[in-house]
Amino acid sequence: MNNDSDDLGLVRVPSGIEGLDTILGGGFFKGGVYIVQGVPGTGKTILANQVCFAHVRNGGRAAYITLLAESHTRMMQHLRPLAFFDESAIPEKLYYVSAFRTLEEEGLKGLLDVLRREIGGRHVSCLILDGMVAAEEAASSDRELKKFIHELQSYASLVGCTVFLLTSGPTHSRTVRAEHTMVDGLIELDETLYGVRTERSLQVRKFRGAGSLRGRHFFRIVSDGIQVLPRIESVFAQPSSLQPPERPRLACGVDALDAMIRGGLPAASTTLVVGASGTGKTTFGLHFAGRSSEAEPGLFFGFYETPQRLREKARMVGIDLAALEAKGALEIQWRPQGENILDELGHAVLDAVQRRRVRRLFIDSLDAFIESAVAPERIGRFFAVLANELRARGVTTVLSAETRETGGHYGLVPIGGISALADGLLYLQVVRADRGPLQRLMSVTKLRDTGFDSVPQRFSIDAEGLSLHGPLLGTDAKPAELPSAAMPRGSTSGAGSAEGAQAR
Repeated sequence: MNNDSDDLGLVRVPSGIEGLDTILGGGFFKGGVYIVQGVPGTGKTILANQVCFAHVRNGGRAAYITLLAESHTRMMQHLRPLAFFDESAIPEKLYYVSAFRTLEEEGLKGLLDVLRREIGGRHVSCLILDGMVAAEEAASSDRELKKFIHELQSYASLVGCTVFLLTSGPTHSRTVRAEHTMVDGLIELDETLYGVRTERSLQVRKFRGAGSLRGRHFFRIVSDGIQVLPRIESVFAQPSSLQPPERPRLACGVDALDAMIRGGLPAASTTLVVGASGTGKTTFGLHFAGRSSEAEPGLFFGFYETPQRLREKARMVGIDLAALEAKGALEIQWRPQGENILDELGHAVLDAVQRRRVRRLFIDSLDAFIESAVAPERIGRFFAVLANELRARGVTTVLSAETRETGGHYGLVPIGGISALADGLLYLQVVRADRGPLQRLMSVTKLRDTGFDSVPQRFSIDAEGLSLHGPLLGTDAKPAELPSAAMPRGSTSGAGSAEGAQAR
């Protein structure tokens, strides 16, 4: 069995759930006793079975003991569709047994005898006791329950069996229960209603022998089982590398703009492209992604348009995304807006970056991340940590954001503080000068550690792509009050029929 030793000599037993092991710092400890607590429906049974099947897959043996719980037949019916379920492991490596009658007839002493017999007789190294609430009710006093936990803990430690006690109970409670003081760890599963959507979360309330990532971490139950998503701010509180990356330039895909910013965007930087709906943010991102290569692999991480629509939009401005994808220079990830989890999105970005050694990243857009957050106050910290980790991995990131108003010279960034963490700020506008025609305007207002031309430039979008045409014509230019600023995302701006059809 694949066990890792801790610095203190304690032996780790991986749970087989990658995100949970990350939160625990490598897994549980051999011979430890852990409570998994949560109200019905939060996923305790699935988590425990997933741990069991992972354990036997790694060479161990497991026993699943039920008290007041669903029948084993019904449990198997519910588990079979999950990818981790392996019927060939039952009953040789993983054994299911009910001990409720023993508990009723012989009490906690009889139950303890059953657990010892299963562990010793079958050489079990992982044991689940599902329905601990029944054992609590059978105890005549807190002292008797504590004695039961103590004797089980002593025996588990002696033979090296890791034990999980599953129990129902309210989370968020600060009431100290007898068994909580005895065990080596306490994990709470919860399901919370946020408006009309619910999110499952996990919290390690107690974990002896090592530190764990504190606070609540969201998880999903998917076809593979439980998928735990450690909070980005806790996992990457310190960037994975503090070594400053080399600072070459990366062409942004618009030659005239590269000239304005002295040769391109600094490598391992974060640039925010801000503008109202229809100003060309996605088109700019297509130009940036269109310069991806084997030396500079790219990732287009978007929410609003399908990959096929993006390929067609890029083709209309002279960019062949399909060819870049075919040779492995670019990947398009589409995350339809629904009930995305903020940390799920962050991990998806970082996993793709690591898997493909991504150097060019375009995220379309910040707004979709904000809409995915059930706790909007996290957004500033989330993106600060994510941006630092992307820089540490040498990624040059361009992130689009939609302004919330058009009344000022530059629109407002959706979340305060986001612009401060960006290395560069690029504003796209549609303006009207001296009652003349509508004109698109691009302004570089910030670029750390380098000089740049701050004079706003006119630009157009046509079959040749995005092109700059020099400073704004006329005087007294004002942001145009366009109906498109309030139109749904994906609507055209009306700023010239050809250009409006090409860009958001």
